[in-house]
Amino acid sequence: MPLEPSVFPEEVQLAFFIFGQLKDTWEGNSGTYMGKIWSDFNFLVELYEIEDVKEVFKWAKVYENILVEQLAEEAKRKRKAEEAKAGRGGKQYTHNVRG
Repeated sequence: MPLEPSVFPEEVQLAFFIFGQLKDTWEGNSGTYMGKIWSDFNFLVELYEIEDVKEVFKWAKVYENILVEQLAEEAKRKRKAEEAKAGRGGKQYTHNVRG
C-alpha cells in the first residue's frame, strides 16, 4: 500500500507539491521520461513563501531520481516483453541452402 503524503515531514510534503507543479520533459524519439523542467522552481517557492528552499529542493530531486529510475525500469520491462512476444509470434522459416 503506497504511503500517504501526510505521513512525511512538512518539507517533503512541500517538495511533492512543488514537484507536481513543475513541467515534465520527455525524450522525443523514445518517449523516455527525462525528469522535470526546473526553471519555474524559484518562482514557485517564492509564490508559496517556502522558507526552507534548500531542503524542499533536495527532497524534490530525491523524488525525481526515484521516479526516473522506476519509469526507466518499467519501460525496460515493457520493451523486453514486447521483444519476447515478437520473437514468439512470427513463423519460423528454415531454408535449405547448399553451397
